[in-house]
Amino acid sequence: PLENRALDLWSILAFTSPEFLGTRRSFVTRFDRADAPPHLRRLLAARLRPVLLRRMKQEVAPELPERTEERLDCELLPAQRRLYLDQLERGRAMLAKLVAGGEGLDRHQIEILAVLTRLRQICCHPALVGAPTRTPSGKFEALWEVLEPLLEEGHKVLLFSQFVQCLALIEGAMKQRNIPSHVLTGKTRERERERVVREFTEDETPSVFLVSLKAGGTGLNLTAASHVILFDPWWNPAVEAQAIDRTHRIGQTQKVTAFRLLTRGTIEEKIWELQQKKAAMAKEILGEDGFARTLTKADLEYLLEPGA
Repeated sequence: PLENRALDLWSILAFTSPEFLGTRRSFVTRFDRADAPPHLRRLLAARLRPVLLRRMKQEVAPELPERTEERLDCELLPAQRRLYLDQLERGRAMLAKLVAGGEGLDRHQIEILAVLTRLRQICCHPALVGAPTRTPSGKFEALWEVLEPLLEEGHKVLLFSQFVQCLALIEGAMKQRNIPSHVLTGKTRERERERVVREFTEDETPSVFLVSLKAGGTGLNLTAASHVILFDPWWNPAVEAQAIDRTHRIGQTQKVTAFRLLTRGTIEEKIWELQQKKAAMAKEILGEDGFARTLTKADLEYLLEPGA
């Protein structure tokens, strides 16, 4: 019920229980603020208790094996770093121009998102922003260091990325390394989804299932895998959690390990830090980790700061 901001809750309750949380204006003024003090969030949590029934996975399926998550830091390679710093400077210049001109950020969301997306793509592989495919990527090198030992041990692996083009690059590199792979993206037709999932499940050899984050967020049971790699971070960790849950669910008999690949000193690391800071609101209101994101001017300036 809560993904982006506290107002999500008001919208739901305005439909199911009109006036339960008061008017929209009063709710926004009191609760839907990035600087809302903890006591107001606890007050909202208490107000929701009579109408919010939650059942946690560990209560429904206590027999599920352990699930662990590990962050793995990557480095930008020289050519990749030059490209990243150039794009970063462009983004900072654009933000400074918008602020100096007194224009609201809401009017330029598409341009801002494009800059942030390009920075994230460069962290994955420079080819995603037009560089030659042969340009090296620090994250790709880190991927093989994680992936190849898992396959040698006989494991099946799910690999998620937001960028379909990135999955295509990974698939091509895997073919060169003779690594068996299966692919599922938003372009995969409905009748093909079942076939691809069945082939991965029934494949007796260690293999990798490449899945676009949104295509694999829901509706998939992939308990044949015991390891998950999140190749690039998404703004909302709830979406990432859903991706990991494709294998950590009823029917899983093995311990599940998820790896998050983050490029050190870049926007990816800053996204991670913002996630940790802003998760507090959902945790306090719902009693669990989540993510409440409203990118303010201060957030954007932080995201576009030069890395350490």
